[in-house]
Amino acid sequence: QVQLVESGGGLVQAGGSLRLSCAASESIFDINPMGWYRQAPGKQRELVASITSFGRTNYADPVKGRFTLSRDNAKNTVYLQMDMLKPDDTAVYYCNGYRSGRLYWGQGTQVTVSS
Repeated sequence: QVQLVESGGGLVQAGGSLRLSCAASESIFDINPMGWYRQAPGKQRELVASITSFGRTNYADPVKGRFTLSRDNAKNTVYLQMDMLKPDDTAVYYCNGYRSGRLYWGQGTQVTVSS
């Protein structure tokens, strides 16, 4: 069973940056795709970005041009670089990954953007 542990969340002012990390307990080479979701209070969980094992990325429209997703297979880690943050980006961010027919989730990390 794969365990995913997120880190890097916190409080930042609008316009600032944060980098989230998602560390897997096992090799991520065959965890495909991996991605980040977020859930704001009172809202449904939504896709932020995903990345395949070949590095192909997909971004939700609200974060295009501001967020960058990457993966380091050697470190079993996926990174979400978040720039030009907005108050609307405030949410709990969850990492997930798909392997062998099963979807794994991390416990989430809080991101709060103040205006």
